[in-house]
Amino acid sequence: MWMICKKEWQQFFSSLTGYLALVVFLLLNGLFLFVFPDTNLLDFGYASLGGFFSLAPWLLLFLVPTITMRSFADEYKSGSFEILKTLPLTPSAIVRGKFYGSLLIVFTALVPSIVYAISIQQLSITGGIDMGATIGSYLGLFLLGAVFTAIGIFASSLTNNTVVAFIAGAFLCFLLYTGFEAFSKLPFLSGFDYTIEMLGIQFHYRSISRGVLDSRDIIYFIGIISLFLFVTRQNLLKR
Repeated sequence: MWMICKKEWQQFFSSLTGYLALVVFLLLNGLFLFVFPDTNLLDFGYASLGGFFSLAPWLLLFLVPTITMRSFADEYKSGSFEILKTLPLTPSAIVRGKFYGSLLIVFTALVPSIVYAISIQQLSITGGIDMGATIGSYLGLFLLGAVFTAIGIFASSLTNNTVVAFIAGAFLCFLLYTGFEAFSKLPFLSGFDYTIEMLGIQFHYRSISRGVLDSRDIIYFIGIISLFLFVTRQNLLKR
């Protein structure tokens, strides 16, 4: 499994595209948080990273499918999937290896953003940022990245076209992140709006971002990740 994980890491950074994707992610975060007037954290008047944790999920919607789109699509297209099947690895181990490799790249993309927290803390005159909420938000962001990674791996297992895998992965991430909340606002569902909203990823991400670790949120994220990895495994078995 760790051989697959290492291969996924090396494959992403084997071309300029991988480095470019991470640079664009961090550059856009920096521009939105410290340059653009409407979202500039320095104009808030108080120490908070709320703007970053509101913006980052939308950037991850595009970054994570970029990372995962080649996971299985390239294997199918190049024919190396046939070689992969001959290795002494179960389909579950292959899927987990792909998942952990991509998740490690997502983690690598998130680590430099800690500089934002340090900068705001140093610039704060009194009080500083809420460390509990910040740690909770980072945990929520990592779990969100893990869910998007599982979804992206699943989308890549459906096709041998990396562009289709990217579009499908981004669409599914967007749908599961915002779809339930939008659906809950329909007038004829007024009595079930809260229940429907709870099914969406955004509800649980916001819950963790408050700095309160609720076991229901953790179980939800683990459940979604397990579901998509299981379905991906079933796709491999069919092939």
